[in-house]
Amino acid sequence: MQKLYSETSRVDNVNKKLAPKEETIKFLLDYSMALSVIDYHKMKFEALLN
Repeated sequence: MQKLYSETSRVDNVNKKLAPKEETIKFLLDYSMALSVIDYHKMKFEALLN
């Protein structure tokens, strides 16, 4: 275990399968732009504005 965590990760060693797809990034960005959080008397309301 020590051997796994002692090495620093580098871009060359990153597995290409771990990179997100463009569709995933677009979905997350669209969702975050449409999400509205409203604070009201210690309560939070979430609304999707799409």
